[in-house]
Amino acid sequence: MKRLLFITLLFISLAAVTHAADPYIPSNETLHYRVMYKWGLINKKAGTVTLNTHSFKDGLFKSTLIGRSAKWADAFYSVRDTLLGTIMQDKLEPVYYEKIAREGGEFKRDVIVYDRSTDSIQGDCQRWRQKKKSNEIIKSTVSIKGTGVTLDMLSSFYYMRHIDYPGMTPGESVVTNIFSGQKKETLKITYRGKQNVSIGNTEKECYYITFSFTGDNGKKSSDNMYAWISTDSSRRPLMLMGTLPVGSIRCYLEE
Repeated sequence: MKRLLFITLLFISLAAVTHAADPYIPSNETLHYRVMYKWGLINKKAGTVTLNTHSFKDGLFKSTLIGRSAKWADAFYSVRDTLLGTIMQDKLEPVYYEKIAREGGEFKRDVIVYDRSTDSIQGDCQRWRQKKKSNEIIKSTVSIKGTGVTLDMLSSFYYMRHIDYPGMTPGESVVTNIFSGQKKETLKITYRGKQNVSIGNTEKECYYITFSFTGDNGKKSSDNMYAWISTDSSRRPLMLMGTLPVGSIRCYLEE
């Protein structure tokens, strides 16, 4: 469930920049998602996600994402996570990323500062870790490198919304790399065409996409995930879904 709480994701490689629409980022936007756990007849609210876009200045804007598990889910795996980022308005690429996570009784914090002074992109990451029932905080540093458009879990949300899906054909894919606090992963995004989804009492037309993560060894690092993005000018992700060992998690935009 913890990874699905960040499913504000994704996409696009440098080779596919021609698929990107002119970026328009609404100032002071707040999006609320309810996270639902589904298994058979069980369909229960498992948490919430809130994303805020704010503080536009000098060609940059800030973003904050907060994910929280519901009280009943805390008994199984408590999640209290916050993502913070500073992102370029024109390219939608990050200059700063921070993740503060309290998951299952453990504390984790990652801070990535991006360096684009050369042809490659380097992310210098500082990491803090505190295991459950331990008073010791372990600090480490990691440097991650990539080429082309390089995103993280927060900036990818904005990049995803500005892909020119009408200019793609169903089955067409693009790839990019994405930095976490410890490694670089490859992201493959496949446009599947249009689908209608029900949000509350309203049915809305969406662009349907699937995506997968792979490591440097080419092996999948997680199961496929799925997203439905509104076809109107707002391009808001209306529903996101991923599977769990038992059941699935779905995130619905609350309007």
